[in-house]
Amino acid sequence: MTTQKSIIKAIGVSTPRFTLSQEECDTLMAEYFKEELSARSREVLHQVLQHKSVRSRHMAVSNFDELLAVKNEDPDRRVARFTEWAIRLSAEALERALAKAGRKVDSVTALIVNTCTGYICPGIATYLIEKMGMHRTIPVYDLVGSGCGGAIPNIQLADRIVRSDPAAIVACVSVEISTATFEMDNDIGLLVSNAIFGDGAAAALIGSGENGLSLEATASSFHPESRESVRFVHRRGRLCNQLDAQLPKVIRGTVPPFIRSLLSQKGLTPEQVRHWALHPGGDRIIGAIQEELHLTEEDLVHTRDILARYGNMSSPTVLFVLESLMNRGLEKDAWCMMVAYGAGMSIHGYLLRNS
Repeated sequence: MTTQKSIIKAIGVSTPRFTLSQEECDTLMAEYFKEELSARSREVLHQVLQHKSVRSRHMAVSNFDELLAVKNEDPDRRVARFTEWAIRLSAEALERALAKAGRKVDSVTALIVNTCTGYICPGIATYLIEKMGMHRTIPVYDLVGSGCGGAIPNIQLADRIVRSDPAAIVACVSVEISTATFEMDNDIGLLVSNAIFGDGAAAALIGSGENGLSLEATASSFHPESRESVRFVHRRGRLCNQLDAQLPKVIRGTVPPFIRSLLSQKGLTPEQVRHWALHPGGDRIIGAIQEELHLTEEDLVHTRDILARYGNMSSPTVLFVLESLMNRGLEKDAWCMMVAYGAGMSIHGYLLRNS
């Protein structure tokens, strides 16, 4: 008897309607931070915003006046905005995933939610139960602190649940309100963060089956010696993104070996992978992995397209890339590698197969 594998049944995504082009952001930043930033910092910010790798980003505000208010946002208002938008975008993404899968909300038997850009107690999951009318007795898991790689630990947990109960339908939600961590000064990491990060949510439905995008192999790797290269820190009691200029070098030395090791679980090499869903952490990071693994531009077209249209949304971003691939249609038996990396330094991956 063949054991059914866990599969990704559907992915839904959601972003705020308010969109800012990089050119508009460049003009805005030059005007509103001309006193706070040095001439060198203003030039660095301008160069990053003008780079062709990102064209626009979605931000969790309703209008331009609200966007301007983020500059001097009261901490209490910031938490309230995070809560409002995290719940709204999570619900929209999950509703879209359910619609794609032809499922009703009452079919969900477990809920997993991750975020790293805000903290509320009780967590986002309980708000989704209320907002969407989910069963109030289902297991829920609110995961925090995994950074840009956080979507994949959700799926790892869902995989374990489905393998123990083939009737389970697990909803995995990743949501980040990166604008709820906005801070500005002459720190290079903050300048880059403010130029490339956006807001969004993605939801994946995991269940059992013989046909679909099956979860074939997974792995995680942690490199605490590089913790300071990419993480959130608290400054004056507020979350603040910390990025090291050497992060692409760290990624180059850690992610490609991780991918090769994960592929070796199935006796594969990078050349045998037809589709790639990489977390688009930034142009230099994508380039570092591409060079080490000898990937083509065709391999990375979906990764680069999501970065261009949405920027780096932290944890949901890799699911945006995978959804883009799934929407195009994958060949039968084609292998797909999904990898995300971030705070920690942590790396998470799944080898998928369209069966």
